Amino acid sequence: MHDLSPSGLSLPAASRRSVLRGIGGAALIGAGIPLLSACGGSGAAADPKTVSLGSNSSDAVPKKAFAEIYAAFTKKSGIKVDVNTKDHNTFQEQINSYLQGTPDDVFTWFAGYRMQFFASKKLASPIDDVWQKIGGNFPDAMKKLSKGEDGKYYFVPLYTYPWAVFYRKSVFAQHGYKVPTTWDDFVALCKRMQKDGLVPIAFGDKDAWPAMGTFDQINFRTNGYDFHVELMAGKASWTDPKVRKVFDHWTEILPYHQDGAVGRTWQDAAQTLVAKKAGMYLLGTFVGQQFTNKADLDDLDFFAFPEIDPQFGQDTVEAPTDGFMLSKAPKNRDGATKLLEYLGAPEAEQIYLKADSSVVAASTKADTASYTALQKKSFEMISSAKSLTQFMDRDSRPDFTSTVMQPALQNFVRNPKNVDSILSSIERQKKTIFASS
Repeated sequence: MHDLSPSGLSLPAASRRSVLRGIGGAALIGAGIPLLSACGGSGAAADPKTVSLGSNSSDAVPKKAFAEIYAAFTKKSGIKVDVNTKDHNTFQEQINSYLQGTPDDVFTWFAGYRMQFFASKKLASPIDDVWQKIGGNFPDAMKKLSKGEDGKYYFVPLYTYPWAVFYRKSVFAQHGYKVPTTWDDFVALCKRMQKDGLVPIAFGDKDAWPAMGTFDQINFRTNGYDFHVELMAGKASWTDPKVRKVFDHWTEILPYHQDGAVGRTWQDAAQTLVAKKAGMYLLGTFVGQQFTNKADLDDLDFFAFPEIDPQFGQDTVEAPTDGFMLSKAPKNRDGATKLLEYLGAPEAEQIYLKADSSVVAASTKADTASYTALQKKSFEMISSAKSLTQFMDRDSRPDFTSTVMQPALQNFVRNPKNVDSILSSIERQKKTIFASS
């Protein structure tokens, strides 16, 4: 659902392992730094009636949902899916070494830049033959997200979901809060919540990716989609006054964030919203997975991150898209192709959506009649957006976001007064990384 793991060149304790992630893994292998073998393929795919699948869906809800999809595929095709599930963080950290070794036939991954990177490095197989069968199921935006830089298809999307500000309807009703649409209203609401004894904004950045979501929202609300894309692509400078303005806004609301964020997981932060101890929480709709009581889930609602600059309004929505790829040399290519065709069919999406109501289908053919109120709202938010982004570590180079941005943003959260030195350091490291290829 989300790209994970802290890391850094300065390497705080919780971050050291994460330098292995993304592009950086190859360099560290060459330097003789050992990698865990946790993401090795299962090796069980030599059997033509078995397809091996590497999965990062270690959280309970998606793990169960995927298991139901694979069971339905096996019943329909007679082909068994041998699932090799790894902890989400570990999978992301070791993906580069995993794909260079003996990966499973099919693996879970993300649309856009992250997919394109491995496709360009020949660490994934094109699947144009699959798309000849499933192409009619998807809108043009999803087709674009599924193509490599060479114009070939490498990805089968399954679901997508927006990032937004979540809250409990009953808490807002109890205190008479109104949904803020502007920055000033948002700040005023944070102050009011604090006076009412609530944590205004739940926050957990132990795994270092949630802070990237906060940066994204403030950046494209402050500077617009085009500047955000240029910054992620390494074309704009992190010492640009526009970027400093983002951090000025963030500094303004940081006192209203939950204390001790760098030591707290997103799940633990979500529990403060469940318990009505926090008023709001900026995250993806997967936060709903933590609302295991139906009454609590029915009480959950969200609103788009507020407008900061009227010229950009609330036009941009962060909507990461998850799905599947085919490894570079699958042992059972025919079986893997059949599985990918099934995963790109409405039937597979509907099985997943029945088990996980926190996301919406990537396909236009999936039956949306059973959508919850949150799913309908998510669909409307995504479909009405002028521009869609994926997420910082999906929209930029993984070595840059993993080794530079994650520790830098954690540094900022701990020490916001150091923002100028943090931005200078980011820019210096960015130049080196983006010049390397």
